[in-house]
Amino acid sequence: MRIWFKMIKDNHLLRDITITDESEDTRTHKIFRALEEACYEFDLGRPIWLEKNVNEFKQHAKTKFYGECFVETIEFDFLEMQVIEED
Repeated sequence: MRIWFKMIKDNHLLRDITITDESEDTRTHKIFRALEEACYEFDLGRPIWLEKNVNEFKQHAKTKFYGECFVETIEFDFLEMQVIEED
């Protein structure tokens, strides 16, 4: 599984990272582990999954985490997470 994370501000890509997980773990575990790794690389606290995020991700394998998803103040508009390759 490959998941692409993009940090966006004013419609510009600030940073991005692709996390690859080839383990035999469940899809859910891979997603949460990739999010944790991306947040570590970006020096961010992990965002909270709101119902909106869960629904978007179930439908499109993609979601955006806005400021209300983070405990601390963020200096970008949103963090986008998208599955680009599944096992």
